Amino acid sequence: MVTTSTYFKLLIFTLLALISTATMAATTPQSPRLEAKSWILLDAQTQQVLASEDADHELPPASLTKLMTLYLLFEDIKLGRLNEDENVRVSEKAWKIGGSTMFLDPRMSPKAGDLIHGISTFSGNDACIAMAEHVSGSEEAFAMRMNEKAAKLGMTHSHFINATGFPAKDHYSSAGDMAKLAAALWRDFPDHYKLFSEKSFTYDGRTQWNRNRLLWTMPEVDGLKTGHTDEAGYCLVSSAQTGNTRFVSAVFGTSSDKARQQQSAVLLKYGFRNFVTIRPTERDLRRQVEVYGGKEESVWLKPENAVMVTVPKGYENQLTFRLQYETPLMAPIAENQPIGIIEAVVKEKNGTFSEPLSAINMVATRHVEEASWIGQRIDVMRLWWQNKNEETNNETAPEGDGDHAKP
Repeated sequence: MVTTSTYFKLLIFTLLALISTATMAATTPQSPRLEAKSWILLDAQTQQVLASEDADHELPPASLTKLMTLYLLFEDIKLGRLNEDENVRVSEKAWKIGGSTMFLDPRMSPKAGDLIHGISTFSGNDACIAMAEHVSGSEEAFAMRMNEKAAKLGMTHSHFINATGFPAKDHYSSAGDMAKLAAALWRDFPDHYKLFSEKSFTYDGRTQWNRNRLLWTMPEVDGLKTGHTDEAGYCLVSSAQTGNTRFVSAVFGTSSDKARQQQSAVLLKYGFRNFVTIRPTERDLRRQVEVYGGKEESVWLKPENAVMVTVPKGYENQLTFRLQYETPLMAPIAENQPIGIIEAVVKEKNGTFSEPLSAINMVATRHVEEASWIGQRIDVMRLWWQNKNEETNNETAPEGDGDHAKP
């Protein structure tokens, strides 16, 4: 039997759940449903994941592998280890590889720059092997470099056996890792990144076309790479920008060339329709915090790096920042010493806060020396008095929108 009291409690619980659900729906738009094995939408600038499904699932990446091949080649050029005008030997292995090729043969001496164009535009397998052998001596040695770089980029669900993406045991990646790699390509090599927007490339009198059909159907799209094998299905990593907002999508395992294009477009359009990337002002982020046992009683904090935050559209003016740091903060403090984080959150109209959108590392703006012995003893008493007063206050007071510290 349900009593009046129990019924009232159930009613209140239901209403609170509905309010909570409405708040979540308002703050975070409902993710699309894609017909793919796994997928992700990532803001390339903030690294915020905006939507995903099984994004860490380790799957065959097919020719998406070539994004890592190109990352290493771009890096070699940047470091002065590789010149695009160098002539490259075409080995028998490169000549016989099959699949998507530039139709190279051992009689040719192509330039490195042409091979890089061939890899980025129409996925030349022979160009990948020729370049891997050229810069590392063998494809196997190049694959070792690929794995080392994957580790440095935080690609924890990837392992490479070759430079092409040909099916091989223990050769795998994930949608999350490929999106991370695509963002790194855009960030680290802005000049070479432009190659991914080429719709065609002509080599040795033969013109071949880019398989990324989004370059024709979405003007915001300027990259990156398609992939397909029977085991992997049809895959596509795309990147697009409008204003200050750049999104990367990675879609693994669709059923056709058309499907990977359509599903990627759905994901990117969802991002541009529902999110925007903004740059907070310095005033929004700087904080002054108390210091104990130092010659100064406080120190200003600033973000460790430039800050951008991805916010659901319509909530830009409700974005607020909450400082989290360990107290008490004791001297000495070094300039640029890490001191806590600032959480970017959306403040709802009902006074509640969203889950943190991002966490921003904060550092001290200057050095604070230790105080004299007497000064330190005074601060010990000051800290004791503050703690005593806090114990008498209401510790369950509702949280405001100001900064707070972790005890």
